[in-house]
Amino acid sequence: MQLTRFTDLGLRVLMYLGTVEPSHTVTIAEISSRFDVAHHHLTKVVQFMGQQGWLLNVRGKGGGVRLAQAADAYRLGQVVRALERGRMPIDCSEPPCVLQGSCGLKGVLDGAAEAFYTELDQHTLAHVLRSPTRETLVRLQRPAAVRKSTG
Repeated sequence: MQLTRFTDLGLRVLMYLGTVEPSHTVTIAEISSRFDVAHHHLTKVVQFMGQQGWLLNVRGKGGGVRLAQAADAYRLGQVVRALERGRMPIDCSEPPCVLQGSCGLKGVLDGAAEAFYTELDQHTLAHVLRSPTRETLVRLQRPAAVRKSTG
């Protein structure tokens, strides 16, 4: 199963923020710079994640984003399902398939996708932030400007 760029960036944002002190915020510009991604695209991802209640968006001077909950509260399957917006491996209606309604492949692929999500649900953000991932993300943050405390 191939994840969209939107989902990839969403997971990276969660991982990055998962290694930041809970009282600190990080700007979208910082995350954009660290992952070398377009600021505009990352803004869309962060806005969506804020709407899901995953991030707290702090406006104004010293503003930025931070996780809304502890890292162990984010089930990866739930996160990926939401970021993928219900996209399944195959869409029989676009373009319309002549086998639609009588094809055995669609059910197999849907089952495989569900198994994929079920496996992801066994893991949390905290699980993927274990060594060596955590150390790599912390090193990535070191060149960052001094963060503002919001707590």
